[in-house]
Amino acid sequence: MEDYAHILDYLPQGLPSERGFRKDPVAYALGGTEFKLFELVPKPDVIINLGETVYIGKDMDKRDKVLHVKRRVSYEELTAGAQSELPYVIVEVIKETEARYVQFFNEAQSVTTRYHMLELLPGLGKKTMWAILDERKKGPFTSFADIAARIPTFKHPEKVVAKRIESELSDPTQKYRIFVSR
Repeated sequence: MEDYAHILDYLPQGLPSERGFRKDPVAYALGGTEFKLFELVPKPDVIINLGETVYIGKDMDKRDKVLHVKRRVSYEELTAGAQSELPYVIVEVIKETEARYVQFFNEAQSVTTRYHMLELLPGLGKKTMWAILDERKKGPFTSFADIAARIPTFKHPEKVVAKRIESELSDPTQKYRIFVSR
């Protein structure tokens, strides 16, 4: 259950594809924990900025900018602006909750007898995977900087995780999902 969402796009004049003279404002957002994509109905006369975090949980008193969640949307249903903003917002979410993703590097396991969760990350091959596994035997990782310092071939782990999350969002046919809920 998502309580907070990060704004990807805000259309105060409504969707251009809507018919009629009365168009309701709409916002597209990314959930902060399960990376679900939402179409939100903002409250009247509020100002919403891109990248802003808004409350979308059940407590109506906390909802200062969002009237209600209209529906969940797929990647293809996002506006072009929301799709282009998505990678930057994902990186911000990852940096805010760095401990969660460092824990992933500390606890990642095999998916099958021949395939490891770390290999699902884009650009990460067997050699880097084995380097990560060997380093975490010496002691758990404490941050992304620690991972980058201990594994010289792996400079920006947060960007690699962000690319994986973006690919899971944009391709619904992927067999394995690490970070995005179905």
